[in-house]
Amino acid sequence: MHKILALWAVPRSTSTAFEWMMRQRGDLDCLHEPFGEAWYQGEEPLWHRFQPGEKTTPGLTLESVWDDIQQRARKGAVFLKDFPYYINHMWDAEFLSNFTHAFLIRDPAKTITSMYKQWPDFAEGEVGFPEQRALFDLLTALNGAPPPVIDSDDLLEDPHAMTRKFCDSMGIPFIEEALTWAAGGDPSAHSWWDGGSFHGNLAKSTGLVPQPRRHISIEDAPDRVKQVYRRMKPHYDHLYKHRIQP
Repeated sequence: MHKILALWAVPRSTSTAFEWMMRQRGDLDCLHEPFGEAWYQGEEPLWHRFQPGEKTTPGLTLESVWDDIQQRARKGAVFLKDFPYYINHMWDAEFLSNFTHAFLIRDPAKTITSMYKQWPDFAEGEVGFPEQRALFDLLTALNGAPPPVIDSDDLLEDPHAMTRKFCDSMGIPFIEEALTWAAGGDPSAHSWWDGGSFHGNLAKSTGLVPQPRRHISIEDAPDRVKQVYRRMKPHYDHLYKHRIQP
């Protein structure tokens, strides 16, 4: 079986932009949150706010998704971007050994305020930081060394250098041309969620270009958002200590 490269992220962490860059390479079969589709829209949805009558897909399960990923990997190398909380009940040494793992993290002040703007009724269980940390710690224990971690701010500040370091850590060639693309791409074509409405800025972009580091304040956020931030921040800080240095 060929490599299955897994980028474990949290929502609103610039992970789809990273995925879009990986798609430009042309040497990987790229998948957009395949486990998430089953978690939200499979025949037995697991998300917190599911109500009877909402969209489901008969025959789509986490197990059928995993079968499809393995079939793809028999044909060539696979890259997937996904969120650990979709499959935390599937983590065991045998399952995890199938992947080459990496993590993309982002300051929860940025992810949570962005989630609230797009999705005011988000459930705390869909924020993803505790599960991201738990998977990171488990892999570190199983492998005796931490998997590579990329911080979104570092990536956006110097996309060229950080992408090169990511590729080196994953054992794949760095392809500079993948950092740019034509405007008007259609990330929604690869998104099962909401027609890709979360990816409007990405559709207008022309590549991963350097961006100055920005501070986001949560002082004016609703109390619920502040509470979620306080609970998520320690998990982010834990992974941040292990990030690949810019």
